[in-house]
Amino acid sequence: MNYCRYLGYSQGVTAEPTTTQRITGAPPGGGSSASRQHTLRERNLRLVARAIYDAAAGPPDAVPPSRADVAAATGLTRATVSTLVDHLVAARLVAELPPAAAQRAGRPAVPLVPAARTVVGLGLEVNVDHLGVRALDLSGQTVADAVEQGTFHDSEPATLLGRLGALAAGVVDAVEGEGMRVAGARLALPGLVDARTGELEVAPNLGWSSLDPVPLLGLGDLPVRVANEAKLAALAELAGEVPDSFLYVSGDVGIGAGIVVDRGLFLAERGWNGEVGHVVVDPAGPRCTCGARGCLEQYAGKEAVLRAAGLPVDAPLDALVAALEADDDGARDALHRAGRALGSALADFVNLTGVSTVVLGGVYAELEPWLHDDVTAVLRERVLAAPFAEPDVRAARAGQHAALSGGAREVLREVVADPAAWG
Repeated sequence: MNYCRYLGYSQGVTAEPTTTQRITGAPPGGGSSASRQHTLRERNLRLVARAIYDAAAGPPDAVPPSRADVAAATGLTRATVSTLVDHLVAARLVAELPPAAAQRAGRPAVPLVPAARTVVGLGLEVNVDHLGVRALDLSGQTVADAVEQGTFHDSEPATLLGRLGALAAGVVDAVEGEGMRVAGARLALPGLVDARTGELEVAPNLGWSSLDPVPLLGLGDLPVRVANEAKLAALAELAGEVPDSFLYVSGDVGIGAGIVVDRGLFLAERGWNGEVGHVVVDPAGPRCTCGARGCLEQYAGKEAVLRAAGLPVDAPLDALVAALEADDDGARDALHRAGRALGSALADFVNLTGVSTVVLGGVYAELEPWLHDDVTAVLRERVLAAPFAEPDVRAARAGQHAALSGGAREVLREVVADPAAWG
């Protein structure tokens, strides 16, 4: 998992600049000497933190950097780096490993790594069939995980968000009880989230609209920001080995997407892009929860696929996989229909964006062996550039409930971008 590479290079989903970005701008009116010195120190602290975290993105057997290595990477003097590293260690953002054996005369080098179990970010999620909370630490490890299954169509926002808030409060109490600090949280929702305000405009499958969800969580002063579920899941995928640009498709009851370009998330004006589930496959098709007819979700959404396979819409995904592995005709036909519809909608995306790699996430990650050929065949048929850039369809690698990981990592990315706030 290339977690630290992700921390260093993802642009994230936030519209506002980070504290560091605001501080390190040119001081108005020239600024005072003290202000410039303070700003320079914060800039250097960020450089040192980035050097340590970026180094951790290398191969698993790579040797962590020492203070001398960080000085060479940043161009700062060893004395400056040593002072700044001491600050990061005291702030519990960086940890020192036992000294490595000396390769030459002098003191043995002390390897520097991201600190484990000190500062954590929380990912929160409301989806049609589950609530979830995940806490990740700066080393990329999951330190707490809580998922509650359910059926949340047309649910009451205050009630459901209150339940999620209680779940999150339990995780916060647990990690703080072990001496960890919670830096903040990202809330993933399956709908249109205004990237500027953090308000949910509409989530058709939940039956929610025009909602400010954060106060309903009841988490007090904990900083919480809101984002679309598929976009956070796309950011989680950046922790692995993927091209710098790709289209991430999150399949569940609803279908969303995140467009990643040069390792940054493309949000457009308000962050309302990627609603591939509401691309019309057949204008005469069945009515969708959004009010239109023939949307992709009615052909390739999880409930639509289960129904077409002759299974209950609340059946576990394992039941569908078992039917597919047993060569059940109904299940195979349902996946063929879903794959053709998905390929048709994605061909429009690929033609518009020019991004030729498609990552299938959510339930599609497990169903990818049965979807791959149909999706790829339709992309080859319908994408103009296909003869010159072969469509690459692959399963997501970020694991279950990827939006939780993506949200937690977004919080931690901001910690590393502004280490002075934690000292």
